[in-house]
Amino acid sequence: MKPPKKAIDDGSTAQSQDGSGTRRADYMEIVVDAYGEQERAMGWYYYLEGRQQFPFTARCLSERAISPLRDGGEAEVIGMVPEIECEKEMFVSTRWERKGRLAVPLAQLKVKGGDASTRTAVEDWHYWLKQGYVNGFNARN
Repeated sequence: MKPPKKAIDDGSTAQSQDGSGTRRADYMEIVVDAYGEQERAMGWYYYLEGRQQFPFTARCLSERAISPLRDGGEAEVIGMVPEIECEKEMFVSTRWERKGRLAVPLAQLKVKGGDASTRTAVEDWHYWLKQGYVNGFNARN
């Protein structure tokens, strides 16, 4: 499997294609006019909030110490968590047996049952994370 291609090597790409040839979201449009990490995070927050249709079913891609989800397990995603919780990483709210809701990292999930807009938004988030971007800033720099 080939690694994703970037339109511009420095990571400032306007629109990229992943290894399958799928057009990814325009990174600069998501974080346009953002002058700091918090503003870039909110650009991503509103991009994701506006494109995901809740609820949807997701599969856990990998285990994380901060999440009770297990690799391959399923979760019902019911919404974005409050903005304040997404300043460093994007989290979504899932149904949970004990508290009714539980926040988990969006990076941990792959959309299993959801519409095309939801799948694309989550795949865009995963794509840009793999490019070294975390909430809108290039983690490689």
